[in-house]
Parts: sequence; structure tokens; C-alpha cells
Amino acid sequence: MKLYFAAETCSLSPHIVLRELNLPFELVRVNNKTKKTADGRDFLSINPKGYVAALEIDNGEVLTEGAAIVQYLADLKPEARLAPANGTWERTRLQEWLNFITSEIHAGLSPLFNAEIPDTVKAIFKDKLFKRLDQVASVLNQHDYLLGAQFSVADAYLFTVLRWTRFFSIDLGRWPSIVSYMGRVGRRATVQAALEAEAAAQAA
Repeated sequence: MKLYFAAETCSLSPHIVLRELNLPFELVRVNNKTKKTADGRDFLSINPKGYVAALEIDNGEVLTEGAAIVQYLADLKPEARLAPANGTWERTRLQEWLNFITSEIHAGLSPLFNAEIPDTVKAIFKDKLFKRLDQVASVLNQHDYLLGAQFSVADAYLFTVLRWTRFFSIDLGRWPSIVSYMGRVGRRATVQAALEAEAAAQAA
């Protein structure tokens, strides 16, 4: 498998999951501005949407959208328990979290990267985001991870997007349970390995 990634993007989430599952894969860096891969290919020919993450599996098929990718990967090794079994209530709960992270946290942070949006408008986005983080914190006040005691693909995704808050002077200290959570996830060997690998690839 090949994972197409760019540093400091949502592709970190499936990267973490691949390492959690100990699956063989090749990490391929994408330049988000030129849409070229590190080996000179046109990324748009791989993913016409033009953004990471994209996972190319061994038969040549390419899967996009992080929430779909991480579930596909988790189902390759169900014994790792990164996702509950398909068809169960618990799996539906996982999908609920993945959709919430996508639509409310990921999408809530994305406009803040746009330099053309005035600060007054960004303040509105931040206010809405903070309400969503209140909801996340209320769950993490009770549990170590989003689904309870077990780390899941939803945690890989949430950790990834919450790392972006440091770019916008958002102090997560307002939510102590989120701070503890970020530390807990960040100490996982797989997370550290993924971050180190991406940093090394970016510097190459």
C-alpha cells in the first residue's frame, strides 16, 4: 500500500492507523502547492480531488477521505480493535464520532487557515468550535478515549486535527481533559513514529 501524505494535514490520521496495525506501506510525500509527489508524479492523476490523504492499495485502487480510509484499514486487522465490527451498534457510534470530527472539528478549523478571512469572522468560527470542544471534553472527562477505554481510529483523527489548534493561538488548557487526552495519545509509540517519519520525509 501507498499512503500519500503532506505534513501537518489530516493524512496523519491514517498514517497513525497504519502503524497501529503494523501493516506494510510506503509513505509518499505530496506538495500541496504544486500537486506533485516527491518522485515527480502528478498527484491529481492519483486523486483528482487534489488533497491528501489518499491510500493506494495493491490492486491499484485509490481510496480517499480519511474517515473511509481509517475504517478500511481497521477492518483489515479486526483483532487490533481499532474499530468495532461492522453492523454493530458500537460501529455506528464510531461512525458518529468520525462524522462529528469531520464536520464540526476538522471543518471548524479549516477556515482559520484562510488568510483572506478577516479576524472578526474567524472569531465566529472559533466560538462555534469552542462549543464543539466543550462537547468533546465532556466525554473525555469520563473516558480515556472517545469510545471508552479502547483507542480507536476516531482518536487518531481527533488527535490529528486538534494539533492544528497551536497554529491559531487556541489554548487547549481551557479543556483539561482534552490536554490530558492529547498527551495520552501523543505518547503512543505509533504516533511518535508517524510524526518522526513525516518530519524526516518533509526535510528530505
